[in-house]
Amino acid sequence: MRDPRLQDSYVLHVLGARPNFPKAAPVVTGLAELGVRQGIVHTGQHYDVLMSDVFFADLGLPEPIANLGVGSGSHAQQTAALLAGLEEVVLREKPSLVVVYGDVNSTLAAILVCAKLGVPTAHVEAGLRSFDRSMPEEINRIVTDALADLLFVTSPDGLSHLAREGVPADRVHLVGNSMIDSLLAALPKLDPAPVQERLGAFGRYAVATLHRPGNVDAPEAAKELVDAVLGVAEQLPVFVPLHPRGRQRLADAGLVDRPGLSIVDPLGYLDFLSLVRGSALVVTDSGGVQEETTVLGVPCLTVRPNTERPITVTHGTNRLVTPAQLPAAAAKALADGATTPSEELPPLWDGKSGIRIARVIAAWLRGDNLAPASRGIAG
Repeated sequence: MRDPRLQDSYVLHVLGARPNFPKAAPVVTGLAELGVRQGIVHTGQHYDVLMSDVFFADLGLPEPIANLGVGSGSHAQQTAALLAGLEEVVLREKPSLVVVYGDVNSTLAAILVCAKLGVPTAHVEAGLRSFDRSMPEEINRIVTDALADLLFVTSPDGLSHLAREGVPADRVHLVGNSMIDSLLAALPKLDPAPVQERLGAFGRYAVATLHRPGNVDAPEAAKELVDAVLGVAEQLPVFVPLHPRGRQRLADAGLVDRPGLSIVDPLGYLDFLSLVRGSALVVTDSGGVQEETTVLGVPCLTVRPNTERPITVTHGTNRLVTPAQLPAAAAKALADGATTPSEELPPLWDGKSGIRIARVIAAWLRGDNLAPASRGIAG
């Protein structure tokens, strides 16, 4: 129901990379149902059509009011361009609240711009921690959560992390995972057959997504990772929708088309999840894919020493492995066979996170007192 008290409010969403879009879509929908005026800024951190634009269509997101087109570059170069571009947009748009998502450089830049300008902010997917500050994303998470006015947490461990860091409890709301809202809504559309036919993915196959700096930036690390993936490809065909980041380094290390290994362009949201849904195994270093496989019931091997999403290990299908362990871990996962989605998914991963977030934002915009009784698990 639309609330006339919200008619003068304006919420700006800052989206930069493909993981942001499925997190944002349920929030945008929830706020629209409450009558909140909104705008989306696409920073262009992911600038390939298949890395971003197609997500707007797949997820039903409205056209952005601005596309900054910052493109790639070093962390400093990209963040500097984002700071300048976002400052101009925020000053022009004068939002009541800016909502940021996840842990990408666009998220960090937006939170810094708004903190300097005195514009209130909300962080969706707050409280995740890998406790590994060598990961650029971990720095982005810590800074964003320290500066945000509203923090929306996906899993109970995030509450503990934020409390330990001294974030005031009245800013923190356990709402579940809005990215899972998008996945659950998309399930009826996730038919593996068309994308399998297009890619030639017949029978049992694996999907691999690889882009983390720790895995691809150093030649020796990239070579170790590629050798491990080739060990999986000896057991079943592996399809790699290859992120632009690190593509050349991985190719130099031997990640090229060969028997058992197919390098494909990035896929749209529905195509990618359809391919994953029909797979026997996923190999990844991505955060979001760990969550999506947890819901889809597909065995997931995460090639990282840690994860900011430990709930995917305790409640889902995810397992952390080193490159050296990957081939053997793949063999075991394949021998164990396909799993089924857990009957008890993580708390509040129920498809209603977006509306929970929207209700808290609407209450905040109205100036309602967000008392302790209205925080934590909301209906």
